[in-house]
Amino acid sequence: MAEEVILRFDEVDFEYMHNKPILDEASFSVRKNAKVTLMGQNGAGKSSLFALIMGELKPLSGKISITNGATIGTARQTMAREYLDLSVEKYFAKAFEIVPTNLASKISKVLDAVNLAVPVDKLVGNLSGGQQARLLLAFALIQNPDILLLDEPTNNLDSAGIDHLIEFLIMYNKTVIVISHDAGFLNCFTEGVIYLDVFTHKIEAYVGDYYSVVEEISKRVEREQRKNAQLEKQIKDRKEKVNFFANKGGKMRKLAKKLKDETADLEEDMVDVRREDKTIREFTIPCQDIVGEIVKISAVKIIYNHESVIKEVEKIIRKQTHLLITGPNGVGKSTLLRSLVSNKNEYVKILDNVRIGYYSQDFSNLDYSQTVFDSLSSALLEGTDTQVMRSIAAGFLISGDLMGHKVAELSEGQKGLLSFARLVLMQPGLLILDEPTNHINFRHLPIIAQAINEYEGAMIIVSHMQEFIQEIKIDDYLDLGKI
Repeated sequence: MAEEVILRFDEVDFEYMHNKPILDEASFSVRKNAKVTLMGQNGAGKSSLFALIMGELKPLSGKISITNGATIGTARQTMAREYLDLSVEKYFAKAFEIVPTNLASKISKVLDAVNLAVPVDKLVGNLSGGQQARLLLAFALIQNPDILLLDEPTNNLDSAGIDHLIEFLIMYNKTVIVISHDAGFLNCFTEGVIYLDVFTHKIEAYVGDYYSVVEEISKRVEREQRKNAQLEKQIKDRKEKVNFFANKGGKMRKLAKKLKDETADLEEDMVDVRREDKTIREFTIPCQDIVGEIVKISAVKIIYNHESVIKEVEKIIRKQTHLLITGPNGVGKSTLLRSLVSNKNEYVKILDNVRIGYYSQDFSNLDYSQTVFDSLSSALLEGTDTQVMRSIAAGFLISGDLMGHKVAELSEGQKGLLSFARLVLMQPGLLILDEPTNHINFRHLPIIAQAINEYEGAMIIVSHMQEFIQEIKIDDYLDLGKI
């Protein structure tokens, strides 16, 4: 007996902010207990589709059906800012309309499920990015949902965390829909793919693991391109004949009309080939002209058994030095980077007048109330023309129609590309990158790796994506878990 359908979209139309089409007569279904990937380019509307499933957004038309009142839990991409000042215990209490009397027991079970050990009185904002990622998943699980929606669940997770998540998802006996740009992670458990096309706003459904579906899509595009090439040749031939016979009299003119009608039929048969996802243009991050010991680190504060410990180190970072900081989730990597950006670390000396370019894993350095134009302008060096700024932004797929939008309205992937555009405009002498692959479409990663390799200033980077790290130039290492 076939598994029953638990979720169905039936000819759903949806627009974002009343002027950006997301879905056009989208139809698909998800069966009970399925493990499905939701694919689509940055800004295609994947997170909006999740919000439609959750009932947080309403379609313009069409019907969204949840079978037998199935419950839904969502592990979002990033921790909402209003939760950062809550304790872990009070954060979990937000998952319930009526807080259960056995909340402590429930918290213990879900923290164990996501392999996270933190005191329940610790503030959410004091957790590392990786710990917050696990907490987001635990928040969804504590609701015991029939449908689990995961939005970029591997962001900020170390390799051990990703392995644990894969094992958990394989064993999880309910429906899971995942948004992720981590192809290797997806291929471990995906049984099908729902593809949201950013150009046509249609949805296509495929069965199979992630890699086989990507290959199937690629082959389909090739077939459609070949068919169109054949049709274009026939159309060209017909049009030449139409032009030739149209100048003749009598029966020849009738033949010209017949051929013209056939040409119109052929043009209607042209397949609407799905365009490949757009990729950002190649770029460079210009370097501030500065020399000397740009950063000198004499000690670092690490977290060991939830306690701060000071460890002496000796790291000097000059121009063209790329330092990779590693260590498990929660050891203090992001805390160290934030202290460098604020220049409030007593164990670190940063050369005066150095411009610091910062990619924050949670985009906390972006002002969400600004427009995209103002956010870019604030990073612009004095004397740089705004047309140059617009050209650079376009290279990161930030088009003119996005300039008036608030940063808060961008997708997480678009916020990531905005952050890179700002780095280019800033021309920093010190580049600090905290998980720069977070939320970024995998098609963009080789271009970003190339730009990082070519950057000639001082750089400090944290990243758990090993495939990405292997592609970039690293001159020095600091493992906070082994000092």
